[in-house]
Amino acid sequence: MPREAPVRAYVGLGSNLSVPLQQMASALDALAALPDTHVVRASSFYRTAPVGYAGQPDFVNAVVAIDTGLAPRALLDALLAIEREHGRVRTVPNGPRTLDLDLLAYGDVQLNEPGLTIPHPRMHERAFVMVPLAEIAPDFDAAGHGTAGRLARTLAAEQRVERIATD
Repeated sequence: MPREAPVRAYVGLGSNLSVPLQQMASALDALAALPDTHVVRASSFYRTAPVGYAGQPDFVNAVVAIDTGLAPRALLDALLAIEREHGRVRTVPNGPRTLDLDLLAYGDVQLNEPGLTIPHPRMHERAFVMVPLAEIAPDFDAAGHGTAGRLARTLAAEQRVERIATD
């Protein structure tokens, strides 16, 4: 059976526990090691204020573009496995975490299944997603809410986002 062409997907990364910069670097390596998946481009790392539950440390966030032959559910399962390998425990909604990987978009696919909604339903509201996404894909259409570039400019004026120098 012939393989389908890879699909461009975008994954949001975040961490605010257990040396976040190391968690993020390790997560990028884990994404690159996924079967039938190639990391196309990764954004810079950004320090951002927590959203929802304010009583926690700032986050380090990034977005990565991948080309993958994994189906959406298989990709999500792989992302959740990477989170678990990095010590992710889900206790408080929007609470502190060692690693958070969100499947933001998967080609032009629109899905709304238990545990998986694509495109991510709140990405257009979050500077910690839109600013790094705009860095690597400024013309990305955020599910009809505008381009990543335009949304990033608007949200960055409202929410604290600081690029981290990692060199």
